[in-house]
Amino acid sequence: MIIEHKGIQVYYTEQGYGEPIILLHGFLENSTMWKEITPNLSKTHRVISIDLLGHGKTGCLGYIHSMELMAETVEAVLDYLNIKKSIFIGHSMGGYVALAFAEKKPQALNGICLINSTFLPDDKERQALRTRASNMAKTNFKSLVSMSFTNLFSPESKTRYQNQLKLALNEALKTPVQGYIAASEGMKIRKDRTDLFKSLSCNKLFVLGQKDPIMNVVLLKELLEDSDVEIVELSEGHMSYIENLTELTYKLVRFIE
Repeated sequence: MIIEHKGIQVYYTEQGYGEPIILLHGFLENSTMWKEITPNLSKTHRVISIDLLGHGKTGCLGYIHSMELMAETVEAVLDYLNIKKSIFIGHSMGGYVALAFAEKKPQALNGICLINSTFLPDDKERQALRTRASNMAKTNFKSLVSMSFTNLFSPESKTRYQNQLKLALNEALKTPVQGYIAASEGMKIRKDRTDLFKSLSCNKLFVLGQKDPIMNVVLLKELLEDSDVEIVELSEGHMSYIENLTELTYKLVRFIE
């Protein structure tokens, strides 16, 4: 389904009935990433999955998609659907967007789950990497995406989930170059939301992959010590929805209950 927002089309899917759950995909993903998980969640809940700016079937708004701008787009969909309170589940960049939404409307959350994501901002090294990647995207997009996307999986998963990786990579390559650059620039300037995440009064779940190559798992766990955030560690890399699908689905079903 599609709504108009600021002169572009924003795409979302909807399935099931009950308390709303908002699914937000990561960088170079789209709403199709949830296809294995949605049937389990929609047995008891109304599941809305949104294509974020510059991804899937949603258009771009310039060359910087800040997490706040993406959250505003999510808010437009929820306003259209007349949804006042919901549970947010975000993978990677989707988690950053969920936190940006939570900062603006904390009262609208019944729960928040971050999967392979972080509440920390980019450090200087990560910002520099993003700048280099955005420049490379203009001339060598396919090679850049193929390399960086594949490296998100643990070494074992690259072999074990070869078919799923190929399908996910095909979706990633559908992302327009403008969408790539705008999201990358937006992630580069995102805020530190550690205190916000810890202070939210709703249920909170934090899902980590032990072999995640882009998250500092030890540091993130340390920062959440003495908080009311439930932490779940899965065995593989950054792509838990493929690498640890069964365990992740089980944890999400438990969380929304």
